[in-house]
Amino acid sequence: MFYRLKDNFVLRGYEKLPYAIIDTKTGEALFLNAETMGAVELCNGNCDLSLPLVPDKVRAIVSDGVKNGIIEPCEPGHGLTDNQKYRKYPARYIRQAHWSITGKCNYRCKHCFLSAPDAKLGEFPHDTIMNIVQQLGDCGVMNVSLTGGEPLIRPDFMEIVDALLERNIRIRTIYSNGALVNEALLRELEARNIHPEFNMSFDGVGWHDWLRGVKGAEDIVNRAFALCRDRGFPTGSEMCIHQHNKHTLRESIRHLGSLGVRSLKTVPVDDIGEWRKHGYGKAIELKELFQLYLDYIPQYYEDGMPLSIMLGGFFCANPREPEYFSIPSYKTEHDPDTLCLCGHARMVMYISPEGRVLPCMSLSAMDFQENFPLITEKGLAQCITDSFYMKVIDTRASEYFALNEVCKSCKYSMCCYGGCRADALGTGDGDFMGRSPSTCELFRGGWADKIVEAVLKVRPEAKSPVLENSLWRNFRINQEVM
Repeated sequence: MFYRLKDNFVLRGYEKLPYAIIDTKTGEALFLNAETMGAVELCNGNCDLSLPLVPDKVRAIVSDGVKNGIIEPCEPGHGLTDNQKYRKYPARYIRQAHWSITGKCNYRCKHCFLSAPDAKLGEFPHDTIMNIVQQLGDCGVMNVSLTGGEPLIRPDFMEIVDALLERNIRIRTIYSNGALVNEALLRELEARNIHPEFNMSFDGVGWHDWLRGVKGAEDIVNRAFALCRDRGFPTGSEMCIHQHNKHTLRESIRHLGSLGVRSLKTVPVDDIGEWRKHGYGKAIELKELFQLYLDYIPQYYEDGMPLSIMLGGFFCANPREPEYFSIPSYKTEHDPDTLCLCGHARMVMYISPEGRVLPCMSLSAMDFQENFPLITEKGLAQCITDSFYMKVIDTRASEYFALNEVCKSCKYSMCCYGGCRADALGTGDGDFMGRSPSTCELFRGGWADKIVEAVLKVRPEAKSPVLENSLWRNFRINQEVM
């Protein structure tokens, strides 16, 4: 019997993760040990695996591959394409790049991190952008999301799309204000057989125009959501919470759900960037924000879970898994020596408009970002393998606890591990290795308790990793007694 990898799978390797099968349709990686990789490499259309000299263990591995839809029987000589053959990349594995392809924007948002209305960070010329695309491919990055500024204002946007697709880099999400999301754009993407999600900001029914600084912005984004829905493009959204629009949270989520939007992430406006520059008002206080979120939880279930929500690091739920909820700031890893403080950033990197590699977009508004490397100076491979960026995202929780004895001794230490590093820099004492005020308040302030109580009151059958922790395990028992 002869076997081969199915056409959409390729064999790859990365620094410290030398063996992987990549699904080019989804961009997902399945990492293997050397023995399994050796068996898979025999599935090349040229090896008869029915011969007695082939170990039973190899045949068992191949059989599992067939069951999982990765391997298929084939005629002798039906080998792998050149692209499917093993290749090792000279860089660490990155699942996805979140890339600001421009720092320019056609809106004048009052809260902009990047001061995009004034093009503070500008944008690279076409040749430099193409070179970064090439480096993404050379480093084995299989997925990107494109953002800005406003990414669609680049006249070479479709050329960037084509260059990414030529290197088998999947475009997962396009972040946009919606003004340039039109029939022509969607036809261009459909012609390339791709349907990325459009994530378009929506900042409250009746308040979107005000925050975005453009008259008619709310009607524009509503039309863009409806157009994407009608053409089969998935959509998501983000809502910036401030004192003026906080009362619209429930109405806004209902509205987005009616437009077919699949998900919403809320974030509070920070007193940085354009907001601070022009003095648009005091940002919403943390406790007030948490109370707003807490009050909304039962309303979310009452409204039939209109879409998937992530209320900052406070609460997360998904109508596709209605029994499940989570507290995003809660971490389940229990070994401080192996847990990375920026776990998400180990798999997802942010590339700023000036080509700086950062753990997340939030850092682009802080002076601390200047410590991180530029792709144009070091090259992407070095940036994600041997640089200050790598040092930061490889920092372990044990290093944090060594510097923060109060956090180490806290009963919630193995729940939050100090919290978000960007929050520590932005709203804490400005120390990357300091505590996160919002995460500390969430747990030590009793809000996590209140979240669990609120969910169990309306969903007694609810499931969550939080409920497996001894700190909250009895909440279900108490709910049942009541």
